[in-house]
Formats: sequence, C-alpha cells, structure tokens
Amino acid sequence: MTTGDITGLVFVYLYVIMLIFLSERVLKKYPQLSRKFLHIMVGNILFIIPLFDSRWVMVLLAAAPFILFTFLMCPFSPIKFKSGTSMAGHRLGLVFYSISWTILAIFFFDRLEIIAVGIIAMSYGDGFAAVIGQRYGKRKFNILGDQKSVEGSITMFMVTLVAMILILPYFNAVPSKMWIVVPLTALVATIAEATVPKGMDNISASLSVAILYYVLVYVVML
Repeated sequence: MTTGDITGLVFVYLYVIMLIFLSERVLKKYPQLSRKFLHIMVGNILFIIPLFDSRWVMVLLAAAPFILFTFLMCPFSPIKFKSGTSMAGHRLGLVFYSISWTILAIFFFDRLEIIAVGIIAMSYGDGFAAVIGQRYGKRKFNILGDQKSVEGSITMFMVTLVAMILILPYFNAVPSKMWIVVPLTALVATIAEATVPKGMDNISASLSVAILYYVLVYVVML
C-alpha cells in the first residue's frame, strides 16, 4: 500500500463520515432532502480517486466496504440502526450506489475518467433529476413501474452533460470528439435512469454510461 493509497482512504472515509453526520444530524428533520444531499454529494468522491495507486486498495478498502455499511443502514439490515436517510426514497438505493462504484473500480481503475463518468451519472445526474422531477415535474410517464417526469429526464441529461464537460479535464482525458461522446453518453444515462425502476437506476445509469464511454473512446476511438 502506497502513500497515495493511504491518503485516498483517509480522504474517502473522512469525507463520507462528514456527509453522514450532516445528513443524519443536521438534516435529520428533512429525510428526503437528507437523502438527496447524500446522494449528490457522495459524487465528489470522484475528485479523490486519482490519489489511489492500487486497484485493489480502492476496490477492497474504499468502495466495497460501503456495500456492507449502507446495507446495515437500510431497513433490511439485521442490525436495527435507525436512519432517516435510508428510510427515505428507495431503501436499497445507497447499497446499489456502493455496488456500482465497486464494479467501476474493478474494471476501469486504469481509466479513472470512466469511473468518474459513471459516478457523475448516478450522483449528480440522477440526484438532481430526482430533485427537479419531484418539485417541478408535471409531465409524468411510467415505463417499467416507476413514475418519472419529462422535467426530471431533461435535468438528468443536462446535468450529466455539463458535469462531464467540466470534470473530464480534471482527469486529463478529454475525448478528441467530445461534441459526440458527451451528448451520447448523457443521452444513454438519461434513458437508463428513465426506464429502470426501483433504485436500480443507480446501477444501470452508471454502468451503461461507463461501458458506452469506453466503447466510444477506446474502441471506436472518437
């Protein structure tokens, strides 16, 4: 384990502890707001991942442990830990979030911008889509049993697109044809979020955009 790995772990855990404190204590009276705050702000972990030098340190010590931790916070946990955040919205949403990060870290550690793209879709994109959709969504639709809104889907597309444009330079990995890659990736993220129900969009959005980005940039060479 290198100094970078240790630093990355310290930053990840301190950041997550801070978010949990804010969501469970400061925002405990507003469980829906608390959940969305946590959902969106956890995405900032993408700025920490370049510190890691080892794939398996990120996978086994940074990402995977949160699968167990978030499960223990959810209503299905054998340990009755009362969490207003986990009770609001889909009860396994944060667990699926942790699973996605773990899978992305396993397969795309050598291309950190792809992990970032996946995190962008499931944190910023999906998070803001839910906030706007719940508050301003008037044009509803239901594809596979989960009600969505046109306003939320538009937000998903725009936030994912803008976030990718702003964040990809941080990883020194701007596609040569960004004007094709980024809109296509944001569109697929939007479709995945709109069509996959019951919290599974935290997995479908992140993995679908990561795979598409990999194909477009590293296979098709756009």
